[in-house]
Amino acid sequence: MSFRQVAGRTGARGQGSGGAELMSNLIEYVPRRRGGGDGKPAYYAATLRITVRTVPFSPVPRIHVAAGVRRFVTGKVYMPYGKGVSAYLLPDDSLVHDGPQPQRFAVAMLEWKNGTTDWRQGGAEGMLTQVSALDALPSPDRLVKEADHWIHGRDGIRIAIGHQAAMGRHTIGTGLMPSERRRLIEWAEQAIAPEFVPVPKLERSAYARPPKKQLKKLPSIPKNMEEKDPEELTVILDKRELNAAHNAQVLRARLAEALEGEDLTAVVLHQNDAIRDQMIAAAETGLGLAEHRRVQGPDTWVWEAEELTVRLHARPLGALGAPLGGDSVPRRGQEHDKAIEERRTGVARAMAALREAVPGVRLAFVELDGQDAFRHAKRRSDPKHAIRLGCADAGLVTQFIRPPDPDAEREEALADAGLRAAAAWSDGLRQTGMRLVPQHTLGDALIPANLNQVAFHLVERRLDGPTGKQQFTPIAVLIRPGAKCVLGKSADMHEWVPYPELLKSLTGRVEGRKNSAEQSALTAAFVKKTLAQLRSTPTLVLAHAQDVRKRWPWLRNDGLERDRLGLDGGPTQRIGLYGKQLRVVRIADGRRDETAQCWAEAEELAPELEGKQSGGIAMGLWRPGVRGDSDRVFYSTIGKSGTQSKLTNDDAKLTPHTNASGNNAYRPTVNAWNPDLLELTVACLQPVDDAEAWAAFVHQQRFSEDYRAGREGLALPLLLHLARLADDYALPHEIEDALDPTEPPATAVTDHAVASQLAFDFDLDDGEDEE
Repeated sequence: MSFRQVAGRTGARGQGSGGAELMSNLIEYVPRRRGGGDGKPAYYAATLRITVRTVPFSPVPRIHVAAGVRRFVTGKVYMPYGKGVSAYLLPDDSLVHDGPQPQRFAVAMLEWKNGTTDWRQGGAEGMLTQVSALDALPSPDRLVKEADHWIHGRDGIRIAIGHQAAMGRHTIGTGLMPSERRRLIEWAEQAIAPEFVPVPKLERSAYARPPKKQLKKLPSIPKNMEEKDPEELTVILDKRELNAAHNAQVLRARLAEALEGEDLTAVVLHQNDAIRDQMIAAAETGLGLAEHRRVQGPDTWVWEAEELTVRLHARPLGALGAPLGGDSVPRRGQEHDKAIEERRTGVARAMAALREAVPGVRLAFVELDGQDAFRHAKRRSDPKHAIRLGCADAGLVTQFIRPPDPDAEREEALADAGLRAAAAWSDGLRQTGMRLVPQHTLGDALIPANLNQVAFHLVERRLDGPTGKQQFTPIAVLIRPGAKCVLGKSADMHEWVPYPELLKSLTGRVEGRKNSAEQSALTAAFVKKTLAQLRSTPTLVLAHAQDVRKRWPWLRNDGLERDRLGLDGGPTQRIGLYGKQLRVVRIADGRRDETAQCWAEAEELAPELEGKQSGGIAMGLWRPGVRGDSDRVFYSTIGKSGTQSKLTNDDAKLTPHTNASGNNAYRPTVNAWNPDLLELTVACLQPVDDAEAWAAFVHQQRFSEDYRAGREGLALPLLLHLARLADDYALPHEIEDALDPTEPPATAVTDHAVASQLAFDFDLDDGEDEE
């Protein structure tokens, strides 16, 4: 492979981040059709990004070399409104007389605005139409209709249009697996040696144990069951049943605590019976309710277990799930606002009517087409956000689930729907405030027994968000010992409220626009007030650097000081002034290449692989091996994703490759995956604290067992994960007559609305809801 520099990269991975980029020659992949013959070629390239980065408390900068894949469009280009797509250009000859032959890819931006496609002005692309040597440059309109027409070169220039995830599926998968990433980066290292040398390997922490198990592992069912000894198979199935029953009992107890003795009453708004049945099965399986069923259909299911009662009501979604605007997509602005308002009001009235008929309903599972159904020109017809607003007006939190895939085989589609229903059920329960907090293994001598965990997060929406309005709301999420559910509060709340109340409070806000100074002041005041409320108890503050530091500058690498806290732009102060029991840990992930890409060297485990540059995935907490670095910075990695079970660490997509077993490992169509190297900076501690123990505590908080990914680990510690999920409810939208769920049902909805909506007669004409 050969690489060229990409000139003129701007934004997060270009000049704005102090980085440079190389891109390889284009790779063509021709897939084979199922019935035989060649499919349509797909194009992609390898990328190497080189950025200068720092590490907290260290004066020595780092060079991060990150490898990835860039995919290119074939056929027509989808142009997102107000956003550009990158065009990579490489002329055969100089654009100026007697100039050198171009060696770098130029990057120009195409954008669609006000009904036309054109080169964006203000950069290299703004000069394109002025260069007389480019008479053969295709017009933007033609280029977006035939994106791959210039990939191999035409009229003296090669052009490739970068693919974006919003454009839909691409033949080539994303990412690189560990072995290929390792080969590429170690090859790149040779170009900058000897001036730069690799950072020494990370060392595994002494606190390597995972958190205590609260749920029991279910033994795997053998694939060749018919070949198993019947007695052995019986033992496996019995053990699986016993462990599942134990797990269900634990989850029922946690849910009952979060509900404070009340029933769990939920509604499934479905488009077809398949999803309804899958949600019922998910409820029974997830909470072990099969033997506790007392009422069975046709529209209501009731389970009465010792710990709690679960009620599930099924209603057709009908017209509430129809695209906004009906047959025509609403135009941006007032027409879109009006469409959201009408749907929001309709949903709110329907849910208020349901609440009158079914007291205590608090959670809605909504079967709705995913983003793929509302791509491109249909993006403003997506009713999801209006439905969430209406449900929140009526006092319900919401969880969405896609219908079965109509293009898949029936059994395959139902199996996939079952997995998604189980995930939706679990996610919905967490929105009630249910908590299964990882139990650390470090002991009370290192971590106080009555520790509060609080995470700060900025909930934001821009004008290009789903409702076309802005929002800026600092929030905090709290896990408090003895509290029965996860708690939360926003900057305008005086007291902590249950997590679902926090979520619902974020919807519908339209706040006055604040400049950066006002937002920073609001954030600082909120943090101060919150810390003052927790001053008398042991408290650990978690903050995600990339999410919060723009309004809390102390969280930047150049702002951090050991055991000193900075707020509102003033001088840093000793952590003891904010409380004798306060600790602060800052988390940074790999966004903008801020942490290095990583792999586990397989040679450490298999000497026979010496020199073959194999790489793997290793879960754990790690210490830097650099002498002189601070003892306050650690790194956390998680295990292999459960969604990647069919991939191997040797799979390659850039060049043909044979693995150690002699089998072909060239698989360019798969989505590859590597764990992020999560940086844990233990910024503020009390005098006798062990920094490594506190880093280990935060690392263990990534393994919450009630998540499907609990064994592999969450992207962030549990509390930060819950704080980030609040973004889904940031839907600023003004409406004069929004329902107040605290009012009695009779005043929350008019008699006319109840009469017309109580029966849930929302069905469309025959066939319209099966598109």
